[in-house]
Amino acid sequence: MAVSMMKDEAPFLLEWFAHHLAVGFTDILVYTNDCTDGTVEMLQRLEQLGLGYHRENNIPKGIKPQPSAIKHAQVEPLVQAADWVLLFDADEFLCINHPSGTIEGMLDDTVALGANGVVITWRIFGSAGLVDWSRAPVTEQYTRAAPPLWNKGWGVKTLFKFDPDYWKLGIHRPSIKNKHLETGFPDTVKWLNGSGQPMEDYFKFRGWRSIRRTLGYDWAQMNHYAIKSIDSYAVRKFRGNVNNKKDKYNADYWALQDRNEVEDTAILRHADRRRQIMDELLTDPVLAKLHYAALERVEATLADYKKTRDYEEFRDGLIEAGQVPITQVEAKPPKARDPAKIAQMMSWVEKKLADQPKDDRRSPDVAGWAAQDGNAYLAGPIDLSADIAVDWVPNHDIELPADPRIFAPEALNAVLSGRFDRRHARNIAGYLQGCSRVLDLGAGIGFVPMRALRLMPDVVFIAQDQRTELIRMAKQVAERNALADTSRLKFTDAPLVFETDDDGHASRLAAYLRDFRPDCLRISYSTHVPPDLLANQDMGDVRRVLMPFVSPDQAARLRKDYAPVLQHLGLTEMPESDSSGTLRFDRLS
Repeated sequence: MAVSMMKDEAPFLLEWFAHHLAVGFTDILVYTNDCTDGTVEMLQRLEQLGLGYHRENNIPKGIKPQPSAIKHAQVEPLVQAADWVLLFDADEFLCINHPSGTIEGMLDDTVALGANGVVITWRIFGSAGLVDWSRAPVTEQYTRAAPPLWNKGWGVKTLFKFDPDYWKLGIHRPSIKNKHLETGFPDTVKWLNGSGQPMEDYFKFRGWRSIRRTLGYDWAQMNHYAIKSIDSYAVRKFRGNVNNKKDKYNADYWALQDRNEVEDTAILRHADRRRQIMDELLTDPVLAKLHYAALERVEATLADYKKTRDYEEFRDGLIEAGQVPITQVEAKPPKARDPAKIAQMMSWVEKKLADQPKDDRRSPDVAGWAAQDGNAYLAGPIDLSADIAVDWVPNHDIELPADPRIFAPEALNAVLSGRFDRRHARNIAGYLQGCSRVLDLGAGIGFVPMRALRLMPDVVFIAQDQRTELIRMAKQVAERNALADTSRLKFTDAPLVFETDDDGHASRLAAYLRDFRPDCLRISYSTHVPPDLLANQDMGDVRRVLMPFVSPDQAARLRKDYAPVLQHLGLTEMPESDSSGTLRFDRLS
């Protein structure tokens, strides 16, 4: 069962309803308060057709609408009889990424794993640069979102097995009733994250958002369309919100929610089935009349508003707010935690968990944070097509873009603090002492080569990376830093593929070595340059090979795989270099 709360959502209601029938909800219950746009009448008609349920949210004095609706849902017989319950809002659309494409398939696997809940994390979707109102489906218009690992967008909703005797409903997650906290019941609670991996035990008792160790989207995500287009945002501002928050829909909220850094079209897998259901709904003359009347009413209101100076100021203010880089966006600061109060509220069950060794109560970090091979860049395709605002931050005198489309999260944090690749930036001049021509393989956006050029005016670089988008960004970085002189720094995205000449040699790398004649080969990203590729090269001009690493384990792997090959090619390891993060091999004769 889906449980939601709405206020004046008539223009979007049928899409939301059809979508959630398409993904597999069998029951949908909506509470409304103070609606004037036909939302109530549409829900009543859907109930008459046997497709959902509507309840009036009778709000006690002094209570906000959302907590009131949740309290009603707690004692609603329909909710109490449901096998699984999910509470979420009208601007949230559940996207099932599970291979089955349905809630039922996802829950089959959930039950097979012995679990009784799935914690589903938000994806924040922005305006996609749209200003004007459109009747097109929300899920088809807004396909740009914040990066998955942007932690300001990690609020959750929880799909779980509901038993009203044990659970108290909540908008983000239910809570165990006090009378059951110090029984064996908490041990029976097993929740999974949005990738089907076990949640950490603390989440049974507290928390409303994912953390980096519990984040996951492989099975499900909650697409949060909080703003939509500028005109849609104006409509929301007119009608208020379900929780009666004063001036919620201002420019600050827009800046937070208008995140368009990456494309995410996962939800379109449900589009055909949603479209079929919506078409069927519109064959009902009552629903169709209410639906189109709602659209015409909001369009007429917008048409009048758009003639005013107020609209121009509203639109221009939002466009400006949307240019705030993601690295500068500020969310409402959380309330300071009171450790004494938390300790007092913890049940003995939580205290028992807290007393366990840290490694026993924590999950491994979510994939994508800090790659074991030291790669600072996001895996998979990089989309630079959107024009987004980014900060440019000095890192060792080189300005770098704090772009979440490119950098892995920990690397992005390092860029923001001016410490990106600082170990190698500090030491590169020493490593290149006596060298004049450097071929850097897997150079990413070319930060270290640019840093070297600043320090060493006589050095010439070729910076190679097989990811075209990184080389494209490298050229922008070089231009911004007045280092675009191609006589000193050339970029190439030609991959070091196993294209062979008549002698069986990898011709592209061989061409670099033959034509550029580097005296130093820097292998920034070893995955691009396997040992057997090096073994077949004529390395006669190369007097030094550098292999940066990020951990002792990686250094050991590199030494094991590459040292025999380089030794065969006449290069000897200089072990004293290890302390500064790079394996160095020199030709001594």
